[in-house]
Formats: sequence, C-alpha cells, structure tokens
Amino acid sequence: MAQSKLVSRQRRRERIRKKVVGTAAKPRLSVYKSLSHIYAQLIDDTTGKTVIAAASTEKTVSEGLKHCGNVVAAKKVGANLAERALGKNIKSVIFDRGGNQYHGCIKALADAAREKGLNF
Repeated sequence: MAQSKLVSRQRRRERIRKKVVGTAAKPRLSVYKSLSHIYAQLIDDTTGKTVIAAASTEKTVSEGLKHCGNVVAAKKVGANLAERALGKNIKSVIFDRGGNQYHGCIKALADAAREKGLNF
C-alpha cells in the first residue's frame, strides 16, 4: 500500500530529528515550508527554546514579492536569519531540513544563510 507524501515526509523528519540536536553554542536551524510561505528558526534543544526566527510572513521579506513561497522569498528569509544570528554572536548551526528534499527553496535558504556568514 502506497504512503501519502505527508506520511513519508513525517517519517523522514523523525529520522532526521533522532540524529540532529541543537545546543546553545550550536543551535538547530529548523526549516518549515508550506505552499504559501517558508519559515526558519534557530532552536536550542537543551532548553527547548527558539533563539531566533525568520519567516516570509514578515513585512521586510514580503515587500515587493508576488508570492512568498518561492526561491526568492527563501533567499530573503535565509539572509535575514543569518544577519540576526550573527547579531547574537551565533556563527555555526546544525541544519534540519524538516524532512524536505534539499532542493529548491530549502537549498536557496541554506545557501543564502551561508553567504551571509553562518557555518553548517
């Protein structure tokens, strides 16, 4: 019996989360993508707190964009997150793609964050 895309993605996500754990010194960069928007946050798993968050729903990112769930928006979100992280003296992170393929928007967000100075 064939699994749905959602169930497959959730299983991949659980498999990834078993291995990827963020700390205060090296938080986890978690990415979530919906059809309309893309969200990213740096999470300290030891305390269970979100350190920094960025999303395509923010005015600074969505200005001038026709659609906020595409590669252009993902690049803006990645750059925005990296600038905030460097402002809080966070230079290296662990990347969590959230069960999504490392392709398209997810890759664009990661590349933009790397260009701005985050290491992962």
